[in-house]
Amino acid sequence: MSNGDIFVGEVIGTAILILFGAGVCAAVSLRHSKARASGWVVIAFGWGFGVLAGAYTAAPLSGGHLNPAVTLGIAVDTGKWDKVWVYVLGQMVGAMLGAVLAYLVYLAQFQANVPKVGSADEPIPTLGIFSTIPEIRNPVANIVTETIATIALVLPVLAFGLTKGLGESGTQALIVSLLVVGIGLSLGGPTGYAINPARDLGPRIVHTFLPIPNKGTSDWGYAWVPVVGPLLGGALAGLIYNAAF
Repeated sequence: MSNGDIFVGEVIGTAILILFGAGVCAAVSLRHSKARASGWVVIAFGWGFGVLAGAYTAAPLSGGHLNPAVTLGIAVDTGKWDKVWVYVLGQMVGAMLGAVLAYLVYLAQFQANVPKVGSADEPIPTLGIFSTIPEIRNPVANIVTETIATIALVLPVLAFGLTKGLGESGTQALIVSLLVVGIGLSLGGPTGYAINPARDLGPRIVHTFLPIPNKGTSDWGYAWVPVVGPLLGGALAGLIYNAAF
């Protein structure tokens, strides 16, 4: 795979992932959405379908990593580091692009994030649409959660490569998308399961600059946790896989 193919594939695939993921969070969160308050299960499946669409789209060009933690885990296992920067750059650009697209889809709803005069309604904080927010802010516990959840993602992804015929059959991306749904349902409660540095950091950057009325803070004091935790988890998954398989 050429650097150009990898970059384009990761930009497109990650943009689709974030479009679906931020889109479902907007659908559930924003006051004037038809999917308002439809719940965590809907969010988990929305992100899973985002992985499915993004990975299948990117696979012919880049293999569809869509996640620096996955790229890191593969590099730690294989020892091949020369393409890592291309993957990560594409993932970050794609994540920011996907966040902008999700904002445009829900533009009217974001602009309506201003309570009517005399209304008792409060503005809806919008950061959770784009990035993760812990339920209990405890950096050590939050790092542990993100690390374990990312190992639960990356280690199976690496092991899927040993499953004969899975890649050739075209079902590998489907299995990974179901894995992401499972992680969301089982492990996503404490931190919102970033499990992907680009998925959290790229949209957080975009949120900082978007002209959303009453958007609230972008919470940069927490932003390092969903970067460090997943990277640590990806590296550990690569080491475990290399040692055990």
